Amino acid sequence: MSSGQEEDWIMKRFNLSEWAITHQALVLFMILLLGAAGAYSYFNLGRAEDPSFTIKTMIVNVAWPGATAAEMQTQVADKIEKKLQDLPYLDRVQSYSQPGVSFIQVFLRDTTPPAKVKDLWYQVRKKVGDIRGDLPAGIIGPNFDDEYGDVYSVIYMLTADGLSLAELKTRAEDIRQTLLRVPDVNKVDIIGERPQKIFIEFSHAKLATLGITPQQIFDSVAKQNAVVSGGSVDTSADRINVRVTGAFSGAEAIAAVPVQADGRVFRLGDIASVKRGYEDPPSFIVREGGKPAIGLGVSMADGANIITLGENLKAAMKSVTAELPVGIEVTQIADQPHIVDESVSEFVKSFGEALAIVLVVGFLSLGWRTGIVVALSVPLVLAIVLLVMYGAGLDLHRITLGALIIALGLLVDDAIIAIEMMVVKMEQGWDRVRAATYAWTSTALPMLTGTLVTAAGFLPVGFAKSSSGEYAGGIFWVVGLALIASWIVAVVFTPYLGLKLLPDFAKHGTHANPDAIYDTRTYRALRRLIERALRWRKTVVATTVVMFFAAVAGFGGEGSGRAARKASALLTTSTDGLPSSQAREPRNGAIRLRHAWSSNLNPVSHTYSKPLSRSGTMSWA
Repeated sequence: MSSGQEEDWIMKRFNLSEWAITHQALVLFMILLLGAAGAYSYFNLGRAEDPSFTIKTMIVNVAWPGATAAEMQTQVADKIEKKLQDLPYLDRVQSYSQPGVSFIQVFLRDTTPPAKVKDLWYQVRKKVGDIRGDLPAGIIGPNFDDEYGDVYSVIYMLTADGLSLAELKTRAEDIRQTLLRVPDVNKVDIIGERPQKIFIEFSHAKLATLGITPQQIFDSVAKQNAVVSGGSVDTSADRINVRVTGAFSGAEAIAAVPVQADGRVFRLGDIASVKRGYEDPPSFIVREGGKPAIGLGVSMADGANIITLGENLKAAMKSVTAELPVGIEVTQIADQPHIVDESVSEFVKSFGEALAIVLVVGFLSLGWRTGIVVALSVPLVLAIVLLVMYGAGLDLHRITLGALIIALGLLVDDAIIAIEMMVVKMEQGWDRVRAATYAWTSTALPMLTGTLVTAAGFLPVGFAKSSSGEYAGGIFWVVGLALIASWIVAVVFTPYLGLKLLPDFAKHGTHANPDAIYDTRTYRALRRLIERALRWRKTVVATTVVMFFAAVAGFGGEGSGRAARKASALLTTSTDGLPSSQAREPRNGAIRLRHAWSSNLNPVSHTYSKPLSRSGTMSWA
């Protein structure tokens, strides 16, 4: 038996359309069940603006007060870079050093599996911890940051007239605790907090007159505030811990610290000014409407519905604001749930427009009953897609919504082929049941092949081992799923719907010659066009090949131009893109940049040193 005969035998042996016709009650139940399950899935799918993806960059920062940029680079950054060069999946290590601080950025390869990123960040912490003893004494850190990619779904700003930032921060902490109990909230960060500090200000001339050095003041304060064990007293029944009093409780306690010099004892408050204040200069300032403010950033848990989160936050903030004192104002400056709601509404609008177009075109070209059959296939396909998305954990966001909109124009193709084939056979005199099952034996396999070929066009996006594939891979899965679901609907449910909704063409008369229905002006013009294409087949094939290579050449030229412009733009960078403590220019200082590549790639390092100008702009090749 040849392969073609074997395929025909299989298609005739397993006729899904015939099964659907002979099990009408079960098919009707499946339609109702899928419709209800699809509606349930739609209202319970997670919603977000963008899909979740893994940021494969970590920032390690180390502070060493008093060190120069060269010392930070050679004694701190270089040692950390060399230790990290044998990290698996490492792409490069890039460091920025300036007086007193170094920032080391660890970049993983774009092909790093997302599931391994957390373990690799643990390896970074462990490797840097292994050389902690080789770093200079007195350094602060190293500190690791691999969570800076968290996105705030909602941001609130608190302002108040007559309240200090410290009092406003206390209110913000109370609100934060309330918001953490809201369902689907992952974390709540306080933005714009200015830490309070106690400043000791003294005059060097006055200290010189009294014979006191600044170091003596520092030592006196450190000794008074030292936390040491006072021991314990054992009794016959218990052990009592002895604690030494004298720990600082505020600026007044520091002002009362005795300072001894040359046999004399001075009260610190008498020789220096001790006062409480805010961090100066501030590292971060937040203003709302020109007033100092404290922000609250709310992050959503993975897989949650951001629209539901927005509704829950509104209810929680309504009760919170009702209990706030008069004068404290809460302003919402970021509302991602509203943006996502608009995106979903736009999809629903596009879906409605597509369905209306399908109905109009179907009614005009196929008749109103045939058009209804085709139109009913669209929500049925979407119900299947939404149900599988819900089961697979795929959320509604700009990628999956875009994929659904792309697929809307392809969902009705198979249904139109199946129902049109049924109509043609009924016009040729076939009975309704036989006509309903004919599409399976004649067009089911070509329809499936065309469906898989179309879905394969998105295959590179779905299986790309990169951050782009992780972000946009949902396009392939959703489009492929929608196309396969449309084929299933065409061969299972469309014959059933056609059996129930199509008119009886036998009442209108049938053609004695089965091919008579093709003897129309449109079919004759199409036949002549096809005959000419076959007669000049070499010319048609050559023209197609030339057009293909012309398109490829045009695409490549445009892509090269864009790449060149992008590379040119990347040659100049601004310190605005650096961490905030780097972007500020140190007085008479320099910033040093170093790139250390993975040892299993290019074991070459280059150091660039350039004084910063007031404009804060630097460039390198």
